[in-house]
Amino acid sequence: MDAVPFLKIDPILDDRDTRIIVCCGAGGVGKTTTAAALGVRAAERGRRVVVLTIDPARRLAQSMGIDALDNTPRRVDGIKGSGPAGASRGDSGEGGGDRGEGGGELHAMMLDMKRTFDEIVEAHAEPARARAILENPFYQSLSAGFAGTQEYMAMEKLGQLRARDEWDLIVVDTPPSRSALDFLDAPKRLGSFLDGKFIKLLMAPAKVGGRAGMKFLNVGMSMMTGTLGKLLGGQFLGDVQTFVAAMDTMFGGFRTRADATYRLLQAPGTAFLVVASPERDALREAAYFVERLAAEGMPLAGLVLNRVHGSGAERLSAERARAAAENLEEGRIVDQGPGKTGVRGAPATSSEPSHATAADSPARPSAASEAAPTADVPEEHPSEDTDPGSAPDIARLTAGLLRLHAERMRVLTREQRTRDRFTALHPEVAVTEVAALPGDVHDLAGLRAIGERLSSPRERS
Repeated sequence: MDAVPFLKIDPILDDRDTRIIVCCGAGGVGKTTTAAALGVRAAERGRRVVVLTIDPARRLAQSMGIDALDNTPRRVDGIKGSGPAGASRGDSGEGGGDRGEGGGELHAMMLDMKRTFDEIVEAHAEPARARAILENPFYQSLSAGFAGTQEYMAMEKLGQLRARDEWDLIVVDTPPSRSALDFLDAPKRLGSFLDGKFIKLLMAPAKVGGRAGMKFLNVGMSMMTGTLGKLLGGQFLGDVQTFVAAMDTMFGGFRTRADATYRLLQAPGTAFLVVASPERDALREAAYFVERLAAEGMPLAGLVLNRVHGSGAERLSAERARAAAENLEEGRIVDQGPGKTGVRGAPATSSEPSHATAADSPARPSAASEAAPTADVPEEHPSEDTDPGSAPDIARLTAGLLRLHAERMRVLTREQRTRDRFTALHPEVAVTEVAALPGDVHDLAGLRAIGERLSSPRERS
């Protein structure tokens, strides 16, 4: 099989033309952690970074040492000044501080959907109309959790951050699973909503205006409002009509800004990273993202394959490890001296206790004691002379380790097979693998460790 293209992360982070990195993928694959680690690494290489998360799990705040993330970017303390790889270190490179050598700094925030919507209303409507909108019951429900609002507001917030030009890199952590595709669909769905017949019908009285408008509403919409009033309630329908009338002048601005952000995502300064784990379902979702991004003309940088398992003894296959474990457990392997191993034809059946004592060999058990069956010394009443490192104990421990290794090799084989299936379908996609960590990431040190693995992973063909 041809070598898989290798995704190099640091050149992307160091490229000043790269202004937006979007991390997308299925849920539970380490997408939020990846976005945070990219932000930390980029800041410590001299970039001015803001990380925007839309993940409701809110793990980002804890790992960055911030009590709570909200709709306002918050400075992350503890960013070390190292600068790009290979650059000479200045005084800032040795201390802690909040800035990298090249003026790098890191901010983080979490999208507050309702607050973002409120800010748009306050910015694009005169005070009296803005107050009427914000107090409207239908608006309050819409801004708090209407389907699709979160994704559209994420587009709005991304556009706001980019327009401020305060940061030279924005890292976006999108919602999990295929709902992240709503992030791309938000402008189109908003346009369909605003151009829909129902909205136009509700907007018609406001466009006619005054008593003529009310007459039009009473005559032309009496049947529809009567039916909807029974289904939704007359008060609710009235709130919707009032909301649409108040928002009429703002609808065009929503569509224009969303379309502008969508074009920004297609621009060369944007890089999409699809994040996955080496599991079948996660890579199936990753393949879906790759295909969709290609169809939309979005610039895909590559695939980040998280939580990849490895072993320092891959030459010992699972089959050989299991066979060795079985031999030990059945007592067919005995020590014949330093560095030598022999195989006995059948397990020993003698129940006589071993006559070896500590005096026979103070450094290690004798061959006789190593060959003795487990039953020689009952666990309930161990002999005071029993060596805690006796051969049966060592054999059981070794057999257990061999079985653990066999299971690890089985996991490695499954992950490799799943990865190969993805790369066979998408050979053009560059891939980087991030080794699994023994524990969860909960601080900047852990994020730095992830960043190191992102930039210096094990290349595999």
